[in-house]
Amino acid sequence: MTSPVLALTVGDPVGIGPEITLATLADYTTTTDHHGIAVGDIAALERARAALGLDVELRVVNTWDTPPAGEGVVDVFDIGVLGKNLPEWGKVDARAGRAAVTAIEVGTQAALDGLVQGIVTGPINKEAVWAAGSEHLGHTEMLGELTGVTDQDTMFVVRNTHVLGHHLRIFFATRHLSLRKALDKITRETQVGSIQRAHKALEVFGVDKPRLAVAAINPHGGENGAFGDEEIVHLAPAVADTQAQGLDVSGPIPADSVFHHGLIGRYDGILSQYHDQGHIAAKTVDFDGTISVTVGLPILRTSVDHGTAFDIAGSGKADPGTMRSAYLAGVDYAPFTDRIRATYTPTA
Repeated sequence: MTSPVLALTVGDPVGIGPEITLATLADYTTTTDHHGIAVGDIAALERARAALGLDVELRVVNTWDTPPAGEGVVDVFDIGVLGKNLPEWGKVDARAGRAAVTAIEVGTQAALDGLVQGIVTGPINKEAVWAAGSEHLGHTEMLGELTGVTDQDTMFVVRNTHVLGHHLRIFFATRHLSLRKALDKITRETQVGSIQRAHKALEVFGVDKPRLAVAAINPHGGENGAFGDEEIVHLAPAVADTQAQGLDVSGPIPADSVFHHGLIGRYDGILSQYHDQGHIAAKTVDFDGTISVTVGLPILRTSVDHGTAFDIAGSGKADPGTMRSAYLAGVDYAPFTDRIRATYTPTA
């Protein structure tokens, strides 16, 4: 494919999003095999440049196919929401929430229209988004409505710790639920669906003959029912069901070892059963390099997996490592854009 173009939405303009976006793109102004364009208010990026003390030029572009200008020039697709009157750093603000939503809408539409190969999203503040009138719980739900998709999954990619180029991918059977409610949601039927979707995602995102492991819930995998029966009643039968469908699936495997096996390359993906089970494993090993990919959208979307950090916004102290990793993951996955669209475009 030709050099991919990615739209980087800056997130909440009074959080660290503009700083980490600009710091990331400033590192690649001389690169010719990919092109990142910041999506946000030009004034917010100019303020971030001052906070960082970066010696770069910001160039406003109004088309996505504008060739990169070269060394020291970062391109910005100005959404024109805030003008020069910027809200204060680090404060929940409805105008900032509207700017964050608009950037997502602009970037998503460009991806749907095939003008960019994917979007890389900076952190948003849910309270600010709600103050702006949005009723979405977060990024994922917003992107679902914009693309006409109702079911999405999260795929973590642990990028910086790998063996021979192996990147571990972690999926989640449940996400933003209390642990008690999450366990109630796990049944044989839902587990089969989670396994099938995770296995398919590995294929879509370039893994040939994927090997998926299913994490157990209870200590030692339940010890044959002594420590809980979820493995016996739900997980093991679901694994057997999907093995009978021809999928390479193993488990349930105790959670205190399965992520290690994945990191050393025994598996291509791990199905985590609840939010913190997978998050703790990934972030303990590689906090700055772990990024999120939303699976099920008809567009490529990678994202940082942290918040707006209002407490340090505008200080120039924010570490751009996760945004850089999310951007490079977008570059890595850009060749699969057509496959993503063909697999996940909703049917009438």
